[in-house]
Amino acid sequence: MKSLLRAPTGPGAGGRGRMLFTLMQCVPFAIALAVLVIELTPAHFIYTGPLLTAVPALAAVTLGPRGTAAAAALALAISVATAAYNSAWGTLQVYTNFLALGLVTAAGFVTSSAVRARRQRELDQVRRIAVAAQDVVLRPVPARLGPVSAGSLCLAAGTGARVGGDLYEAVQTPFGVRMIVGDVRGKGLSAIRAVAVVLGAFREAVHYEDELVEVMNRCSAALRREVAKPGAYDEEVLLEGFITALVAQVPNEPVVQVVNRGHPPPLLLHEGRTTPLVPPAPLPPLGLEDLVADFPDKPDSYPFGPGDRLLLYTDGVIEARDGRGEFFALPRAMEGIGGGTSPQAFLEQLHRALVRHTGGGLADDVAMILADRRPTTERPDPR
Repeated sequence: MKSLLRAPTGPGAGGRGRMLFTLMQCVPFAIALAVLVIELTPAHFIYTGPLLTAVPALAAVTLGPRGTAAAAALALAISVATAAYNSAWGTLQVYTNFLALGLVTAAGFVTSSAVRARRQRELDQVRRIAVAAQDVVLRPVPARLGPVSAGSLCLAAGTGARVGGDLYEAVQTPFGVRMIVGDVRGKGLSAIRAVAVVLGAFREAVHYEDELVEVMNRCSAALRREVAKPGAYDEEVLLEGFITALVAQVPNEPVVQVVNRGHPPPLLLHEGRTTPLVPPAPLPPLGLEDLVADFPDKPDSYPFGPGDRLLLYTDGVIEARDGRGEFFALPRAMEGIGGGTSPQAFLEQLHRALVRHTGGGLADDVAMILADRRPTTERPDPR
């Protein structure tokens, strides 16, 4: 099978754009340095007043109010120092330079503040629309599903207004409770479109496919059909994108069945100890099927008895770093939460632990589903 997605061959336009923007931010300070060199050398006969006046004006375009103030302070310091060095105090030229510098700085500061406020309002509006779009695709997991109690949590990284690519779902079916968690590489509308395609295929297949492997195959086939549409995705997405996904099934028997396509392994909490359910044979993510010749026709099975807890999560959880660059210790955090808590309360405590570890900032989106195997003595849920 031809791979849908391949490794990128070169830097993208986004990297060049960021480099150009960084160079533009350096321009005001480069001009200030050039003025200082001119004034401290025999070339000081050149009139540098207009150059210094341009420093805060250029800073207002790219550096915002604080950057404008910093650039203006630097220009003022250079103007004072060079006036003293060249014994130019008391001349009309020096005071004219100071007046022009003050006026341009004030105008630049006001303009930069107004532009930043307008951009923030626009960004807030786009964020609200993005969150609303994501809420349409993702929905909370019901608290009770067949033999399990469940909870879900989805956290946005807050890195601008781009929609994240995490996905999750849990559905009660004739074959047991079936769950999916996945992560689309990248963000934006292309990512949420891929999320919608995979979730749509999952929600349909779980009710009709006897085998869990076939549920995953249906998701993969839906993604292949989607990317095959002319113009559905731009070239960068086709080159760099893929989806890691994991589907799990909890039947009435005390087991959990898992099909893992390149996703972080779920964690099983049994008697206070966590165990990662690592697949015996790693499989590639959706979209990279040509990396493996043969796929297993049966899911992996693990014990999952009453009182056990199963956590499905995206890599934003385990890749969260603290100020020293250390990853979040998810197994230890799970073991530190006392028993008797509901799945949703358990996830909230994990959330607080994650926020403490990162200092309040997430670099990637986070999605988690927690499933508790209820005691068999409970009456079955009539729903």
